[in-house]
Amino acid sequence: MGMVRLWVLAWLLAGSSVWAQSVVFINPGRHNESYWFLASQAMQAAADSLGMQLEVRYAERDRLLPIAIAREIAARPRSEQPRFVVLTNDYGAAPEVLRILDAAGIDGFLAFNNVSGSARDEIGTPRSTYRHWLGSLEPVAEEAGYLTARALIEAGRRTTGMRAPDGKLQLLAIAGDRSTPSSIKRNEGMRRAVAEAGDVLLMQEVFGEWRRERALEQAHVLYQRYPQVRMVWAGNDEMAFGAMDAWRARGGKPGADMLFSAINLSPASLEARRRHELCALAGGHFLTGAWALVLLHDYAHGKDFASEGLELVRPMFVLLDELLIRRFEARIGVAGTRLDFRRFSKALNPQLERYAFESERLLR
Repeated sequence: MGMVRLWVLAWLLAGSSVWAQSVVFINPGRHNESYWFLASQAMQAAADSLGMQLEVRYAERDRLLPIAIAREIAARPRSEQPRFVVLTNDYGAAPEVLRILDAAGIDGFLAFNNVSGSARDEIGTPRSTYRHWLGSLEPVAEEAGYLTARALIEAGRRTTGMRAPDGKLQLLAIAGDRSTPSSIKRNEGMRRAVAEAGDVLLMQEVFGEWRRERALEQAHVLYQRYPQVRMVWAGNDEMAFGAMDAWRARGGKPGADMLFSAINLSPASLEARRRHELCALAGGHFLTGAWALVLLHDYAHGKDFASEGLELVRPMFVLLDELLIRRFEARIGVAGTRLDFRRFSKALNPQLERYAFESERLLR
């Protein structure tokens, strides 16, 4: 009888361990969208490395689907609910998702995009109004817009034939959307670079909704409206490719007679940077979800990340040239598959004093 009790206890403890490390990621993107697919792959690499169970649910860019997914998770039998849910604040969905999770007693963690503005008054700070909202981790999004815009402007200055007759460099901006915090901050960074330059005119800023097809349509119109423009800043790689498609349709050659920048380190964007079709490319933030799993792994093992803060913001963007692309592929991998995420865990490495999530540090 004693052996039976020991077996049952061992089984219960094993089940408890699995539950303690089970995570659902509510991915706001489409399942075939390069950036969000890579973000999920990086999270899976981290989960495999750390012995965690990961379930990814794609919201397919539907503004209401993250809330519906949260309700479905909350309605599961307790034994089938995850210990953690990682979510984003794309399209402002986070407050309602956090409310649903908190009512169900499920721990939520915000990654990629935090909550700001009037919505912040509603939800307060982590572990306060919603005690099951554990915290957040986001990259310095403004940095991505600033780095790519500044590099784009510098390339325009170096390239013959880029200036309009009045001597100014004319710039078009194709931003993501109007409400997602990372989109807003990237645009702020772009505008800061333009303001610092002095010789650049931002002719128009449009919102491509992160889609290649939408940016293609917009660029066709913008190129006709502003025939002297020779620089296009884009809030992600898909929109940059759409603007390139429109330029090629006019007989142009991206990287030669029109300069483009992009954000996101997809295989296609890395290749476009190698071919100099992109003159500026920044990324590294696709690892944000993977780093979130490191924090949650440690939290589940009694090492609370609160020692560094509940709302962490880290500089994860790096501007890549050909040398850094080779280093990135060798040390990190396009989906983070070359990283051993165990070495970033404080629970597994008690000597660690600080989480080293900065992309630049990984490339050094």
